[in-house]
Amino acid sequence: MISRSFQAPAKINLSLDILRRREDGYHELCMVMQSVSLCDTVRLDLGSPGGIRAESGLRFLPNDKNNLAVAAALAFRQATGGQWRDLLISIQKRIPVCAGTAGGSSDAAAVLRGLRALTDSALSPEALAKIGEAVGSDVPYCVLGGTALAQGRGERLQPLPPLPPCWVVLCKPAFSISTPALFRSWDSCKPRLRPDTKGLIAGLEAGDLVAVARRIFNVFEAVLPPRQRREIESIKTALIREGALGAAMSGSGPTVFGLFDREAEAKQAVQVLRESYAEVFLTRPLADFSPGEV
Repeated sequence: MISRSFQAPAKINLSLDILRRREDGYHELCMVMQSVSLCDTVRLDLGSPGGIRAESGLRFLPNDKNNLAVAAALAFRQATGGQWRDLLISIQKRIPVCAGTAGGSSDAAAVLRGLRALTDSALSPEALAKIGEAVGSDVPYCVLGGTALAQGRGERLQPLPPLPPCWVVLCKPAFSISTPALFRSWDSCKPRLRPDTKGLIAGLEAGDLVAVARRIFNVFEAVLPPRQRREIESIKTALIREGALGAAMSGSGPTVFGLFDREAEAKQAVQVLRESYAEVFLTRPLADFSPGEV
């Protein structure tokens, strides 16, 4: 049996735009994605008897192919023609679940990277990302990570200059949001306000944190149910009040993030938000994305 552990970093959406609904039922997206230092740990025990399965200690998470990590292992085995049958995937969760921060997708990406190492596969990162397309829309990005423009369903990726050094405060309120319901709401009203993606990318190219922070924007915020929208706005307001240069919801939510240029203000924001919310995290952007063995 071969056993190794790998990091699975969370992501935030610096911007999220929906361009149109496609004929295949999916939506054409345009997003600027960023990896952050909040990580799950994924341990792979290749050859552990019992088939391919996952464990996390969270009863509500599936342990079979309905878990993206297991689906990733099955996709890797099929793509590489592997003959192994037994794999235990042990996930130590730190990234909030169902939070818009790609925790499940990042775990799946860590499985792909880990199996490449454990099986001595010569697959490139791009080939791993291609395998990840069939597992989930965010998995290709989570394989490659860093700062990137994601288009299509999220599988068409273009590396971008890194987010300038800063502190990122994450806050997840105690409710979940249905991603399909948000897409249906967007289809019915198509909000007019859209992110300035070109301006955000120009800010990254200039290394201008303020320019980037002023342009972070998520079109999903406009189609949230009223009660949830008010709470998201309340968290954003609290972050700005404590010194965030900008704040927005990540992905399909409900996690809200704020960008800070001063560590002391970011830590103060964490303390303030923890008075009302259980899941609040102080993180940093991962400029050099090379999550490997723990």
